[in-house]
Parts: sequence; structure tokens; C-alpha cells
Amino acid sequence: MILRRFHSSRARRWEEFFRETFLAALIVSSAAASGKTISIAEVGAVGDGKTVNTKSIQRAIDRCYSDGGGTVVVPAGVFVSGSIFLRQGVNLEVAEGGALQGSQDTNDYPWIKTRIAGLEMKWPAALVNAQSVSNLSISGKGVIDGSGLRWWREYWAARAEEPDGMDPHFKVGRPRLIHIMGATNVTVAGLTLRNSAFWTLQLTYCEGVLVSNITVRNPHAPVRAASSDGIDIDSSRDVIVDGCDVVCDDDGICLKSGRDADGLRVNRATENVVIRNCHVGHAASMVGFGSETSGGIRHVRILNCRADDNCGCLVRLKSRMGRGGVVEDVLYENIEADHVRQVFDCNMDAHGTTWLPEEFRAMPPEDIGTPVIRDITVRSLNARHVMFAGSIAGLPKIPIRNMTLEKVSIDAGEGFVIRNAPGLRFLDVTVNGKSVKDPRLSAR
Repeated sequence: MILRRFHSSRARRWEEFFRETFLAALIVSSAAASGKTISIAEVGAVGDGKTVNTKSIQRAIDRCYSDGGGTVVVPAGVFVSGSIFLRQGVNLEVAEGGALQGSQDTNDYPWIKTRIAGLEMKWPAALVNAQSVSNLSISGKGVIDGSGLRWWREYWAARAEEPDGMDPHFKVGRPRLIHIMGATNVTVAGLTLRNSAFWTLQLTYCEGVLVSNITVRNPHAPVRAASSDGIDIDSSRDVIVDGCDVVCDDDGICLKSGRDADGLRVNRATENVVIRNCHVGHAASMVGFGSETSGGIRHVRILNCRADDNCGCLVRLKSRMGRGGVVEDVLYENIEADHVRQVFDCNMDAHGTTWLPEEFRAMPPEDIGTPVIRDITVRSLNARHVMFAGSIAGLPKIPIRNMTLEKVSIDAGEGFVIRNAPGLRFLDVTVNGKSVKDPRLSAR
């Protein structure tokens, strides 16, 4: 039923979206090629891995903007910088052999009004920032490196001091690597993004985005890269993530739409998203939803993706009372996995121990603060050497409704945990080579 609705009523809409998005990407690339090109070295930036070049790089961006737009190029070398802010008509290219490396001085990242983890609040600016621009390209064969080690250590030290296992998530201000907010027709392509102090690439309130062939590398040893999501799609629409390779210590690719009362106030959905041909290695999940669900997440397709190297799970759904929002019309199809910890992880009481600033602690009433999770299809999934088939478990007030598993084969040490999942269907599902007709029979 879900897929028939998608193919009959939305196929033309999505075909037009694909065509227009890729056409926009070509237009952006053509504009960048034909516009003015300014190397940051021309305005005094020094690629010695020591000199802080924030002012020089921003000067190149501002000059390019004043000259009518074009591309600012980071050439070969290691160019240290604090926060830089792209402007309308100015694209950023990091050339092969070039690296834009984040300063380790917190003073180089000004606190600005932004949205972080679902809340509109002040937070340190990212290394690369773009707000309210159109036809933007951030690309190249080079590297953007967040120098995240000092912030990871600071976070874990703060967490060790917290009583009762409280998560000091919002107490330790950490810059993201790239944050694009309120932008249209965006292309992020080709780059290697690594060592992010916080989330790596965050798209907030954006429309018409192509993220193509980027590589994300945030370590899990010897110091875990705390809160190092690879790609976060936050209250954005018409997004394609294609051919990306992510290794991090949090969710590989994650869809979000606001937290609690503040997210319900903003009320902007993440919708019309295609994630395809991607690989996720060591990470908390391959593709996750939430836990920020307040604005809703809908019409999502995860196609031809694979996970390995002890990835935490493939299908991750998380929310909690107070979040609200509807997560619906989601399809995972043609998914391959080897040596992942579990296939399904549904947690409807997620992140209950996170410390929040006082102004965000009031919870909305139950009638609007109860999230809805429904109409999830997982088709043609093959998972080998898995520790645990996984948890498909809602709460009495937040059930997982109408999930369908079709043509799913799992080789696992342990079976399913299934609770509060009305309408769950197994169609051609095998666990350790044995056909499972009734989901209840596979639960442990």
C-alpha cells in the first residue's frame, strides 16, 4: 500500500525533483567555472599548517562577493582558519593537495544564533558557514579538517564529571565542520571531511541539496569523536545524498526536524530525501531518524546502501515523549551489511539523560508532544555476521505502526525483540536460514 501510493501519486513529482536538482548542480558548477576565481594565497593566506588565516580567507570571500561572485580556492598546503562565512554568489573549492584546517582556539569560533541539535539558540559558528544563500557549491578534491581532538577530550572530561550519567551535550560548545542554513540549490561534492569537533555536515532549513561523493572520517580510537555525525539533514527538503562514504563515532547519516517545544514551534519537516549508493563503516548507525522529530520526517528513500566494520545498526528510529512529530513513508531497499552489531534499533525513550538549558526544559502537552512512527518498509536487505537481529519496540503510547519487512535475510547470533508494533508484517523473512512467518515467533 505504501509503495503503491508512492509510485502512483509521487513518481512524477520525484522525477521532476531529481531532474531539477541535478540541473541546478550543473548550473552551480557552470557558474563557478565562469565566475571570478580567487586563491586565498593571493590575499595573504599562508599554507604552513601554523598561521591562522581567518582574516585572509574572509577577505578573499568578501572580495569575490564585491566583484560579482565566483569561486574562492584553497590551494595546495595546510591553511589554518577559524570560522569563515560564505556569501551570495561565492563558492568554495578546496583543491587537491589543499586542506582547510580548523584552529584549535575556541576564540576563533564566534557564538552566533543558529540551530543545534533541534534547538534555536546561540552556539559556536562552524568552521565553514553559509546562510540564506542560493546556488552554492562547496567542492573539491581536498580536505576540510576540524582539528577536533581538543573538543572530544573536553567533552569526555565533562561527561565524566556529570552526576547520574547526565550527558553534558549542550554544556560543551563545539564547532561543526560545515553548517549550511536557509539555503537553496546547494551542492557539496568530492571533499574529504574529517576530525570534526561536532557534527560534520549539517543542512538546516535548506531546499534542493545534492551531497555527492564526499568522504567523512571521524575516529573512534584512541579518543572517540563525540557527537561526530557524518551528514545531518535537519528540517530540509528535496535532498539527495549520493555515493558518500562515512566513518564516524555517531550516526553516519541522520534525519532530524527539531526538539520538543522549540521544534514544535518551528514546525519544519524534513521531507523528500533520497540516500543512495552510500557506504557507512564504523558509526552508531547507517541511517538514523531522530531523536529530533518534532517537525516531522517523511517521504524518505534509502537505496542501494551498505554498512560494515561494526556499524551499530542499519535502521535506527529514535524519539521520545515531548518530541512530537510524525515519521512516516520511509523505504529502505537493497541494503547489504556485514559485521554490524544489529539490524534494527527502535528507541522511543531516547536521550532522556541529556542536560538542557533551562529555557528548553518545559515539555509540550501530551496531545502534541507524542511522536508518531508509521509506514516503514524494509525490502531486500541482506545482513551477515550480525550480533543481534534487533529491536522493533515502541512504547504503549508511541507504538511502531505498520512496519513491513520484505525479502529480508539476517544471519545473527540473537533474534528480535518486538513490542508495541501493531501492523508489523514479515514477508519472506529468514533468520539464520529459517523462514519466519509470524514476527512473534522470532522474538527473544
